[in-house]
Amino acid sequence: MPGWLRRMRGMIGTGLTWALGWAVGGVLLGVSSILLPWLPWDGFFRIFDAPLPALAVPGFFGGMLFSVLLGIAGRNRRFDELSLPRFAAWGAAGGVLLSLLPAALVLLGLASTEGGSLGLWQLTAVIVAPLTLLSAASAAGSLWFARRSEAKALPGHAAPEA
Repeated sequence: MPGWLRRMRGMIGTGLTWALGWAVGGVLLGVSSILLPWLPWDGFFRIFDAPLPALAVPGFFGGMLFSVLLGIAGRNRRFDELSLPRFAAWGAAGGVLLSLLPAALVLLGLASTEGGSLGLWQLTAVIVAPLTLLSAASAAGSLWFARRSEAKALPGHAAPEA
């Protein structure tokens, strides 16, 4: 298989994995908002009025952005050579880029803020923190899963202690 096709498959796989995780996270957020109504969920639900599994959409694009960043910054390194804080930092950088994507679409004329209660930069400021945190956590989780699967794939490698 050509290298570019393998990288594309990896990007899509990372995007789908993050989309699944973010969809589950969105559902858990909705459930916790019902079980823990005293926490300040209203601000989030005023901004994000889509069904909670719809967090899969930014999760997919965040995973693909992270995959591109990883391909650039982590080129020619194995997973055991990468540190968890560095991986999380790359994920956070992908989250910042992801939060700038709506602003870029508006500036290019491909989207609009008409009918919204927040301006373009206010919306960007509101979404940058959660997307950055979700992306950093997803990147750390991705490295953890990659290391586990890499360890299982090695012949003669003992299973980790529980």
